[in-house]
Amino acid sequence: MDADIKNQNNNGQDNTANRPNIKELEEKIAELENNWKRALADYKNLEKRVAEEREALISFSNMVLISELLPVLDNLELLNNHLKDQGLELTIKSFKQVFENEHVHEIEALEKDFDPGVMEAVELVEGDEGKVIEVVQKGYHLKDKLIRPARVKVGRSKED
Repeated sequence: MDADIKNQNNNGQDNTANRPNIKELEEKIAELENNWKRALADYKNLEKRVAEEREALISFSNMVLISELLPVLDNLELLNNHLKDQGLELTIKSFKQVFENEHVHEIEALEKDFDPGVMEAVELVEGDEGKVIEVVQKGYHLKDKLIRPARVKVGRSKED
């Protein structure tokens, strides 16, 4: 009888019907925890994707800038071939150092086997079959991406 009195409020109504049972509350907590974990995982994935996209944008921007600077370096090197100026040589050296700091590397082509993945043949000349005889224009990589292929003259066996 005392339990019946405790389950009634001041109006004489039964309080147990208004209260959700423990099992329902535990299910609701589990559902909310699950939703929270999913939201947290989605947020972490978003952060990772944004960081990857930012890195790709920076890499692309660097590649565009470097590809625009390469003709300037080419011209400085051509000029140096004619002038042999020490100041110009220092400028070219510092220019190349900046490239190296940014992971831009020249494609080594001279006297190597022709590689169509990183080289562009502009002429076949007499020489060792399949070997690069002359580099017409240097090629460059930015990390693992090709910025500009090396333009080369490739050797072929002498025709009778």
